[in-house]
Amino acid sequence: MQYTSAQAAKLLRKLNEEKAALLSRESMSCSFVAAVQENVEDVRPEYDYAGTQEKLAEVDEKIRRLKHAMNQFNISTMVPECGMTIDQILVYIPQLTARKQKLEEMASRLPKRRKENYGRVATSNIEYEYANYDPAKVREDLIALSDELAKAQTALDVVNNTATLELPF
Repeated sequence: MQYTSAQAAKLLRKLNEEKAALLSRESMSCSFVAAVQENVEDVRPEYDYAGTQEKLAEVDEKIRRLKHAMNQFNISTMVPECGMTIDQILVYIPQLTARKQKLEEMASRLPKRRKENYGRVATSNIEYEYANYDPAKVREDLIALSDELAKAQTALDVVNNTATLELPF
């Protein structure tokens, strides 16, 4: 069956939630406590060890097959607007995001600001911290980088919602 990458990601989330629910039910029913005066069989929770393991194995196999199909799709599908495959874009976007955060910090600094002497011995010297770069150039680069990041994110969204992959189940 054909799925978009976005649909496959939702299916993966659903499978992971199914596995978590199975594990949670198993955790609550694989052992129990009974008081000495209670009949153990009356308080024994319903639990099928073999059946639970079989269901967990089935879900794990589906997850493996789905992730493999998604990985194959990501390494072979180009994002035309960026000239990169999806897996490259998935590395590129966090790199751009980190660089954008750094430039935002640099752009917000004052060209000159007085240093505070908190926790230090008082001195008669007043110190200033100076930006050692052109703030206008940083702001210009920040705008260009923000545009590039938005372009990459949008291009990835388009591919994730239009290109399809065949899932093995």
